[in-house]
Amino acid sequence: MKHTNPRFLFVASIVMICFATTGEAEESGAVSPRDLQAKINYCKTCHGVNAQGFRGAYPMPRLAGQQPEYLENQLQAFVERRRTNPVMFNVAHVLSPAMLKGLSAYFKDLNPKPLGGGSKELAAAGKKIYDEGVPETNIPPCASCHGPDAKGNGPFPRLAGQLYDYIEKELGNWTRERGQDRSNPDNSALMEPIAHGLTAQQISAVAAYVSFLE
Repeated sequence: MKHTNPRFLFVASIVMICFATTGEAEESGAVSPRDLQAKINYCKTCHGVNAQGFRGAYPMPRLAGQQPEYLENQLQAFVERRRTNPVMFNVAHVLSPAMLKGLSAYFKDLNPKPLGGGSKELAAAGKKIYDEGVPETNIPPCASCHGPDAKGNGPFPRLAGQLYDYIEKELGNWTRERGQDRSNPDNSALMEPIAHGLTAQQISAVAAYVSFLE
């Protein structure tokens, strides 16, 4: 019996979802509970049960408890190609404004336990950087934007409970994934010098610290 390539099945499923939901992009009115639930169920395939994140071939970020304004901004960034991710481009560009707001509000109210998994030995150093920054290299405290509890504020994302390996990946690849439209800068421009100024060990420490926060 011939086996189908798993990568082909994954890509095919993404394409099917995109074609099945393109009608939403033309609809800006209220989203029905049924349609919203269908999209939530689809999000779970990558972002895990209760949107707590998922570790597979790549770390999929936690969406639970995320700031709605930040989440809406990032989904729009995928649409406008300000942020690079071929899968999320296909997912985001079919979302109507009403669906986008509905999803953002839904995820904001979720608060599952963090998956953790970061190094507890590094967490103490990460807390110091989060609270105090790195003055000698002009790195400001993470808390100054993300809040003392790391739950974010408006356009600044929640970091509490985020997968440590996802944060490592994002900070380590910042300019290759974000701020791709220099003529239309967004909040990613604020993080660019910070991401570049942190060493790999400092990034790991901060990532470990916030990954355990609830």
